[in-house]
Amino acid sequence: MAWLVLIVAGLLEIVWATGLKYTEGFTRPWPSVITAAAMALSVWLLAVALKTIPIGTGYAVWTGIGAAGTAMMGMWLFGESRDLVRILSILTIVAGIVALKVSTS
Repeated sequence: MAWLVLIVAGLLEIVWATGLKYTEGFTRPWPSVITAAAMALSVWLLAVALKTIPIGTGYAVWTGIGAAGTAMMGMWLFGESRDLVRILSILTIVAGIVALKVSTS
């Protein structure tokens, strides 16, 4: 169950990181509220997951999901580069997340 909570926390990190673009420096009220709520919920769920999952593994997986997911959202929503090095870098992050999960008992 802790791993599911951690995955949801990571997905919410994608929401808030992507949401930062829409807040325009927290000058737009609704995007700002949604982004702040996603931030708070993401960190809270991370804390819940870390009751069971080791801190190094949990934090790395959380940030990895957020980093890879946000990079993909940037490509999809904002037309950011889709070059081979970028794709391979995202895949490397995903491979690291999988390896951390497999190596954690």
